[in-house]
Amino acid sequence: MHELSLICPQERVEAISDALDALDALSVSVEDADAQTEAEQALFGEPGMPPPQDGWQRSRVVALYATEALAKDAAQLLSAQDFFADSKLVGIHAVPEQDWVRLTQSQFSPVDITADFWIVPSWHEPPADAKTIIRLDPGLAFGTGTHPTTRMCLRWIARQGKAGLGKRVLDYGCGSGILAIGAAMFGAVDVDAVDIDPAAVGSTLQNASANRVALNVGLPDQISGQYQTVLANILATPLKLLAPLLCARVASGGSLVLAGILERQADELKDAYRPYAPLAVSDSEDGWILMTTTL
Repeated sequence: MHELSLICPQERVEAISDALDALDALSVSVEDADAQTEAEQALFGEPGMPPPQDGWQRSRVVALYATEALAKDAAQLLSAQDFFADSKLVGIHAVPEQDWVRLTQSQFSPVDITADFWIVPSWHEPPADAKTIIRLDPGLAFGTGTHPTTRMCLRWIARQGKAGLGKRVLDYGCGSGILAIGAAMFGAVDVDAVDIDPAAVGSTLQNASANRVALNVGLPDQISGQYQTVLANILATPLKLLAPLLCARVASGGSLVLAGILERQADELKDAYRPYAPLAVSDSEDGWILMTTTL
């Protein structure tokens, strides 16, 4: 593998990236050319908020090629284009061979939800004090147990147990299926896990099979009736829009559990759900909150 890198102004990034892609790059990445210097620029704002700007003033674009010859050909063709003006080639370097699977796996370790409830990747041995274990490998879908919103939902599930969860549970926007799997492990008998993303549906099916739990997995149009517990770990804006739908799915005396909400968004969610149910903050972690209610 060989890496072709260049520096370009923000207004050239899209054209150059598209050109590298057309020139058979295996991958193209963009980063701040001034990272870790006084000129470094932060692009990412809070979750759910737009970035403060579209790009860095100077970007480092890196393209990966299978051979040095392909990288050199791409550099030569690219430098001859009009849109390459104000850009410069940094160089072409060989990329050391690595075991990418092991490298990826090393970034994910067991995650404790409670003292005896853990999320454990398949390549790790579970901790000695783990009594309830979800085996979960990172995939395309959101939900590996490391994010505060997922951890808070799982803590809530563990605290409820079978008596608190009830027989029927809905995981709306299931991602990896981790909440639905947790609900099944803690006593729910009839668990529906739905998502608008087919990749999430596939990921949930695989994870449910790996954990030997039975879930009803599919798209949102498959749900019917009411549930003793409805879980939705999404983001504040879609949660506000979904207020009437989610509340209508909660059976009398049942629980609604919402996550993906920043502390500063608590009042917005309370206002959106006030016509249907009084939301309250029941947990918080690293600037995120869990909001729940009983209907």
